[in-house]
Amino acid sequence: MQSWVEEFQKSINFIEENLASPLEIEDIAGVAALSSFYYQRIFGAMCGMSVGEYVRARRMTLAAQELSSTDAKVIDVALKYGYDSPDSFAKAFQRFHGIAPSKAREPGAPLKSFAPLHIKISLEGGKMLDYRIVEKAQFTVMGVKRGFNSDSSYQEIPKFWDEWMVDTKGLKGRFGICLDMDGKDFDYWIADEYKPWHDVPEGCATTVIPAGLWAEFKCVGKLPESLQSVNTQIWSEWLPTLKGYELAGNYSLEVYCPPAEKPEDTVSYIWIPLKKTN
Repeated sequence: MQSWVEEFQKSINFIEENLASPLEIEDIAGVAALSSFYYQRIFGAMCGMSVGEYVRARRMTLAAQELSSTDAKVIDVALKYGYDSPDSFAKAFQRFHGIAPSKAREPGAPLKSFAPLHIKISLEGGKMLDYRIVEKAQFTVMGVKRGFNSDSSYQEIPKFWDEWMVDTKGLKGRFGICLDMDGKDFDYWIADEYKPWHDVPEGCATTVIPAGLWAEFKCVGKLPESLQSVNTQIWSEWLPTLKGYELAGNYSLEVYCPPAEKPEDTVSYIWIPLKKTN
């Protein structure tokens, strides 16, 4: 467990060492020996924010410290921390600190500070995580998809489900599928298992989910709270102690069962693809 935590902490340290340089998610994830797709999911579950939000918070913290303690020009600080113009920097600074950059040097200026993260895994009792590792054959799904950015997906995907419920296109919505596109952006599908003897409705598409091993986690309770709770446990408790397997494939599935009579009895699943380590 310690080795995994240390590798993830190295990626946090890498961010800290390069806040005044361009940062690419592929480079950050590579330090932790993870794909960009999984790194961002793990980071969000463990840290409660996206990688982009964390980087912005740290840059805004350092920018305020620099403006308040030196004679550096606002434009120079803006460029140093990745902003193309003083206007975009000023807007971001205002959102974070509540004041304009030019006010940062005034005595008593109210500035905010966001400290660097330090990852720690603690053992806690009282929670059971039910899962099994199973082998599944290749299968095809059919559904509607939309592209999302990791920084805003937690807010935007529920809206996608709300829109789908207005026009389901005949889908039952059995699967919610994240498919990686290029590290930071990914496609999210609302889908069912594809029946080849049925026509594909207009606006829908199909995609193949490869055969392989899966960790299948059972979630019981009201949605989306039960899924979110188990998802956090997967990345913060289960993965750091995983032995004999590693993550495989840049995709993951949420599997929805028919609603229970009582919301607290609703069953759903999270599927994570795995492969055996040598």
